Amino acid sequence: MTQMNMLQQLIYYTQQNSAYLWEQFTRHFLISIYGVLFAAVVAIPIGFYIARHSRLADWVVGAANVIQTIPSLAMLSILMLGFGIGHNTVIITVFLYSLLPIVKNTYAGVKNVDHALLDAGKGMGMTRWQMTYKIEMPMALSVIMAGLRNALVVAIGVTAIGTFIGAGGLGDVIQRGVNASNGGAIILAGAIPTALMAVISDLVLGWLERRLNPASRVSR
Repeated sequence: MTQMNMLQQLIYYTQQNSAYLWEQFTRHFLISIYGVLFAAVVAIPIGFYIARHSRLADWVVGAANVIQTIPSLAMLSILMLGFGIGHNTVIITVFLYSLLPIVKNTYAGVKNVDHALLDAGKGMGMTRWQMTYKIEMPMALSVIMAGLRNALVVAIGVTAIGTFIGAGGLGDVIQRGVNASNGGAIILAGAIPTALMAVISDLVLGWLERRLNPASRVSR
């Protein structure tokens, strides 16, 4: 009976606050996406660079690992001192947490490109840029996509904590439920979409990862 009441309360709350929930859902998703995209713009070139200068790989990956070990709430608090409250600070936090998986996967993807293909490219007179664009990037793309996939799932979870510094998102809904008496339905109204966002993002990017895998392209 209690579970039925909770479900009824959840449906009622969702119906009465659908516009608010959709606004927070969109805000949450955009904060996550922006942070990961900005990280990709920085991390993918770094991954290519350290793949060609292996002596730097341990230093770069180690620095990214250090960032990853800082608890997300502590990171938000530190960045808030410099950037203030709001969504920009959360985007920067997501950016920092997304660097490690993208850099590592880009590095691994480029390092695993068959050297015979690179030698063939050189033999055909390709420039360094042409080999990057026409050989290394297509061959490493599925591995890079796996890094983006991991980064986005982590980003969605980190963004939920952004409510503590006024960033909005579905964390706001969860926080309202925590502060309300008998707020279980409100917590679910924020937690369920957050979980669905992470699961669906993982499935979609997983599908893209498989489609971009060179082996799957050859089989088709």
